[in-house]
Amino acid sequence: MTSPATAKASTANNAPIPFIDLAAQRARIGARIDEKVLDVLASCRFVNGPEVSAFEEQLAAFAGAKHAVSCSSGTDALALLLMAWGVKAGDAVFCPAFTFCATAEVVPYVGATPVFVDVKADTFNMDPDSLEQAIAVAVEQGLTPRVVIPVDLFGQPADYDAILPIAEKHGLKVLCDTAQGFGGTWNNKRTGSIGDATATSFFPAKPLGCYGDGGAILTDDAELVTVLKSLREHGQGVDKYQNVRIGMTARLDTIQAAVLIEKLAIFEEEIAARDRVARRYNELLKDVATVPVVDQRATSVWAQYTIRLAPGVRDGLADKLKAQGVPTAVYYRLPMHLQPAYKHYPAAGAILPVCETLAEEVISLPMHAYLDETTQDRIVAAVKQALAEG
Repeated sequence: MTSPATAKASTANNAPIPFIDLAAQRARIGARIDEKVLDVLASCRFVNGPEVSAFEEQLAAFAGAKHAVSCSSGTDALALLLMAWGVKAGDAVFCPAFTFCATAEVVPYVGATPVFVDVKADTFNMDPDSLEQAIAVAVEQGLTPRVVIPVDLFGQPADYDAILPIAEKHGLKVLCDTAQGFGGTWNNKRTGSIGDATATSFFPAKPLGCYGDGGAILTDDAELVTVLKSLREHGQGVDKYQNVRIGMTARLDTIQAAVLIEKLAIFEEEIAARDRVARRYNELLKDVATVPVVDQRATSVWAQYTIRLAPGVRDGLADKLKAQGVPTAVYYRLPMHLQPAYKHYPAAGAILPVCETLAEEVISLPMHAYLDETTQDRIVAAVKQALAEG
């Protein structure tokens, strides 16, 4: 435990705190990663080297899926699935409005229409009742419901017990966007083994991140895998000079696969460490803020630690914390259905009240597996002091 004297000294120290401390992780496994990267450099197999297939096998085993198809980013993982399923103009794809733009961005790529759905006030994940309303709106507008993309926001899986039956009733494919939630569980099943297919991201800030961009698709559908592997290689057939479909170039670099193999080896330990940090935050902050809630059926990988504050408080808190060297972030200031590039697309209603409220009230604090108690005490003390000052 941190002594009061240590905590006081730490609080008085205004040296900047990292929001996500990648350097601490690198101090632990950097030598191993360097060795594996040098192996790739020596082999000169920079594209589709053996590390790529090895990582895919390990990733699928970790997630409890039959297949993993690595790719160049989480965004491309989403896009490849829509392409593989033949989603097209006139089709509706249902996305939560409280998410990063990539979830919806891929839908117009294939000519389809994103339809925005509100989220739940406790978990911030897709609201099943709002999904039903969005499906009705899409049908009224002459669209064909095709895919729903639940997002495992901030590390916690969506309510799949409710979403999967709705999808089955309406004939929807379920594309799980676990860019933030890979490694979490729902009813003891890993994200990556739920729905028709899962897309994830290995952007460096993710709980499982590489040293650049990267992503993957997980599925039990062997026929889908065949199509996905063709699409990520320019739509190739028997070889790269036969093109049997319109594809793209979306491979995971061999170097990134080598990095991810080493990171996956310690991922379970890091998930447990993240959970300890989050639980301690909850205990220390529950009297001054609305702290995150994890559904009893779920476990979270805590991609972000996000609290809610009374309206009008957040920005002042962020300024005061910044002055004390404590970084914060706001995910997301403007919901997707209000974004300039997306506001002309349909939504479950003219107002998505929970999304719009959250956008005014949420703020995220530093979160990573290497956040020690002394630093966490400094963060909490700064938050409490700033809120007490008003």
